[in-house]
Amino acid sequence: MSTDQRTEQTNQQTNQQTNQQTNQQTSRQTAERQPLHRREHRGQWSAEERIEELGLIKQAARHGDPTATERQHAKGKLTAHERIELLLDEGSFTEVEMLRRHRATGFGLEKKRPYTDGVITGWGTVHGRTVFVYAHDFRVFGGALGEAHALKIHKIMDMAIAAGAPLVSLNDGAGARIQEGVCALAGYGGIFQRNTKASGVIPQISVMLGPCAGGAAYSPALTDFVFMVRDIAQMFITGPDVVKAVTGEEITQNALGGADVHATASGVAHFAYDDVRSCLEDVRHLLSLLPANNRELPPSAPGSDPADRRTDRLLEIVPDDPGRVYDIRAVIEEIVDDGDYFEVHSGWATNMVCALSRLDGEVVGIVANQPTSYAGVLDIDASEKAARFVQFCDAFNIPLVTLIDVPGFLPGVDQEHNGIIRRGAKLLYAYCNATVPRVSLVLRKAYGGAYIVMDSRSIGSDLALAWPSNEIAVMGAEGAAGVIFRREIAASDDPEGTRAQKIKEYQAELMHPYYAAERGLIDDVIDPRETRRALAGALAMLRSKQADLPCRKHGNPPQ
Repeated sequence: MSTDQRTEQTNQQTNQQTNQQTNQQTSRQTAERQPLHRREHRGQWSAEERIEELGLIKQAARHGDPTATERQHAKGKLTAHERIELLLDEGSFTEVEMLRRHRATGFGLEKKRPYTDGVITGWGTVHGRTVFVYAHDFRVFGGALGEAHALKIHKIMDMAIAAGAPLVSLNDGAGARIQEGVCALAGYGGIFQRNTKASGVIPQISVMLGPCAGGAAYSPALTDFVFMVRDIAQMFITGPDVVKAVTGEEITQNALGGADVHATASGVAHFAYDDVRSCLEDVRHLLSLLPANNRELPPSAPGSDPADRRTDRLLEIVPDDPGRVYDIRAVIEEIVDDGDYFEVHSGWATNMVCALSRLDGEVVGIVANQPTSYAGVLDIDASEKAARFVQFCDAFNIPLVTLIDVPGFLPGVDQEHNGIIRRGAKLLYAYCNATVPRVSLVLRKAYGGAYIVMDSRSIGSDLALAWPSNEIAVMGAEGAAGVIFRREIAASDDPEGTRAQKIKEYQAELMHPYYAAERGLIDDVIDPRETRRALAGALAMLRSKQADLPCRKHGNPPQ
């Protein structure tokens, strides 16, 4: 390209940008005029003039203030409409209440009444399936929630519940609109009430794309999944300034409530991403694995991976020695369709792996101990993580596969004082309350109460399987021998030799792989190479399972 051609191209681009800004400015000025019904000579307008006016008003509402858009882009953030376009199928979005404006007065609000009132609401499709969405528009009042803003969200939430379709919120708001006082707070109350009403009825997904403080953080916490984008998204109840004023601690927004904090330390965020595009792409993928509501089954997606495919690699992945570690993710990858799974909360409570995947084309939820992290032991965070996931799968008709390799609960003063009994019971309650098809598989260790909690046969697993390497017992042989034979060991001339002998006796008597099967606590001991076939066959058999819970208002799970 010659210098003249490049100059001409640059001039054309500049002219296009200038024209676009002029058009947006004109449409915004037109829209900010007094309403149609007050205009002079309105009765003399033709239909074409009225339609033209409507187009200008909607264009202004859709594009907003060009200066505010530039500020949003300068922060590395997309506008609300741009985010919605990434989330939904191309051209599928239908916006509702675009022309709503607030009615508040005082503090200059009556002089600033932009259309949309800072939130975009509507519906569209993701992979052809209906999804409802609302997105805070930070360009308008910083995305702060006022009465009209809240009423728009209430309406779209009610529509999602009535239609039985998922709801996705794209959050980028500055909390309650202070100028509107208690009316703004009441708006949050209506959102929280609807979050709770929709819980277990339709999937609710929150995507954090900006700072969300105070009440703005509670709604995401009530939803099923929270996605966060690093650097641009933060969540906290009280911000850094308040923390400093009250406690004297100095901390940045990201260090207080950034994506990595909530994805690894607090467990508030299920997923964290470096950019908006990959984040919203994974939201779309998650929606493809979920049913539209609690009355439907997850969508099937038959593929080319045979259900009876042998899993020979499992013999290499999982060592026979119960003391050696391996990555349970490699086991999951070998078992599921095409090695594809979607892990939830991968950075928090890493001694437990929870994932959504497919077996023979059908969606399953996988709960598994992770030997590479604290030997796969159960602790407070792992119990809460798995309990929440089990409850979600049960609410939305997703069968559960539990892979067990657990040495017990994590001992320690901190665990006991912080409520391992109460919080570990959450996982027990979740499994006992679940009515979806449930299949468990013991790979190696399964010791004590932790084994019972991990969906054992005794708490209602529909089918309990085990590999020949399983060790199901109250505790490990070393600890058991030390308790049962402590007097004999202490009185022996060769304590270490006696201890070793008693360990072998205990293993031979109570820890051989067929002890539980002989007593009906394991339905079958299977060849590891037949694991995929066995799991897929069991779930196919259980697909028509019908189970009812006792008639009650609701249970009272441990909190």
